[in-house]
Amino acid sequence: MQPQVLQAIALTAEAFKPFGDVIETSDSAQHFTINQGFAERFHRLAHIDVTHDGGQPALSIFKAKARDLPLQLTLLEKHPLGSQAFMPLSGHPYVVAVARGNDSPDLSTLQCFIATAHQGVNYAKGTWHHPLLALQDGDFLVIDRTGPVGEMNCVEHALHPPYLRIDPSSLRL
Repeated sequence: MQPQVLQAIALTAEAFKPFGDVIETSDSAQHFTINQGFAERFHRLAHIDVTHDGGQPALSIFKAKARDLPLQLTLLEKHPLGSQAFMPLSGHPYVVAVARGNDSPDLSTLQCFIATAHQGVNYAKGTWHHPLLALQDGDFLVIDRTGPVGEMNCVEHALHPPYLRIDPSSLRL
C-alpha cells in the first residue's frame, strides 16, 4: 500500500483560521506607529491561551533540525490545556500540518501549509498538529503553556505505515 500524498498550500490567515492564528505583519492586522515614529506595532497577532488551571506563559527557543525530504508524517500531537505559538527566527520557510479531531485526529481534515520565513503560527488549544517541520536547521521563538510538574499537556497520536507523505514539489514558495 502506497502512502497518501498531501499537497502543501500557502499559509494564509483565512485557510488556517480553523486551527489557530497566523502571526504576520500584514496590512489586515491592527497596527499603529509607536516610539516617536520609529516603529510600527502590529498588535495582538495571536490569541495566547495558556492560563487554564493556573498555567502560565513560557517563552522558549527551539533549535530545529531540518527534516529529510520527502516529508513523512509519523505523529500528530495536541496540547489540550493551552495554545502553542511558533515564530521562525532564522529566515527559513517551514511546513505546518494540522487536523481537527477530539480524542484522536480526524485525518480526513488534515491540511499542510508552507509558511514563509516571516510567518508564525499559533495552534489553538486542542489542535492536532505535527511536531515542528523545519526544512532547514534554524531557531523558532515559542510561546506555550507551563504548568505543575507532571501535568499532561501533550497528547500524541502515532500514525501507522504507510505514513502520510507531503509532495516535495508543493514545498516551494
